[in-house]
Amino acid sequence: MTMDPRYPIGKYEPQPFSEAQKENWLLDIKFLPEELERSLLNLDAAQLETPYRDGGWTVQQLVHHVADSHMNAYMRFKLGVTEENPTIKPYEEKLWAELPDNQLPVNISITLLHALHQRWYTAIKHLQEADWNRTVVHPEHGRQMSLWFLLGLYAWHGKHHTAHITSLRERNNW
Repeated sequence: MTMDPRYPIGKYEPQPFSEAQKENWLLDIKFLPEELERSLLNLDAAQLETPYRDGGWTVQQLVHHVADSHMNAYMRFKLGVTEENPTIKPYEEKLWAELPDNQLPVNISITLLHALHQRWYTAIKHLQEADWNRTVVHPEHGRQMSLWFLLGLYAWHGKHHTAHITSLRERNNW
């Protein structure tokens, strides 16, 4: 059986609420910038321009995508905590990946992620169980999503894209 390069850690699987799972996912949010940065160590410009799979984004685009996605996630959490069932704004991630800011060095987005994740982790680490049941509406998916669901999704998302990079490195012996 061959691993699907699109999902090197598998697809996101929602989990029931538990304190242990919450702590694990919060740590994933807290430490994602370090993990992603570590996955990039010693990559040269040509390697950063390598797609992680045929037809996929380059390593550079992946890093900038994580920053774009997690900026949106941070705002979604803040809206979900402070408003009653707000409708969140979707965005065209494929088009965002083609914008000129994706040509900036990856360290720009890594620096942004360090600051963003510190703010994000601090904003949500003391939420109570009832707070995790607060919801946002994602109009593109046509459904409500709890903050608990989103915590797991974004914890997975960071690991998912980090694994794109680390599995590419393994396949290419970098």
